[in-house]
Amino acid sequence: MKKSVLTRYRVMAYVTGVLLILLCLGMVGKYLLELDGAETFTSLIGIAHGWLYVLYLVFAFDLSLKAKLPVPRLLWVLLAGTVPTAAFFVERRLSRQVEPLVVDDETAPVGA
Repeated sequence: MKKSVLTRYRVMAYVTGVLLILLCLGMVGKYLLELDGAETFTSLIGIAHGWLYVLYLVFAFDLSLKAKLPVPRLLWVLLAGTVPTAAFFVERRLSRQVEPLVVDDETAPVGA
């Protein structure tokens, strides 16, 4: 498996995780603290998280297929982008599990 497959997943896991935390903070500001501007902030972050979560799903699914993960682990990886902070923990654990399967992009066979 190419290193770029793991790198794409890791970047999207962090981006999705950060956006989800920001979305939760925006919801607290909007509904509990009733802050001005929190509604716009929440709307923008929610849209960004939604679209980037779809990209996260594609990259996570690609990584899971290439690493030959079992279905329960695949489902947990895919759902990690919906639970605040879970993406960080799942990413770290999955990266440690998958790193032995990674080869340099130059030495990877075509189609890997």
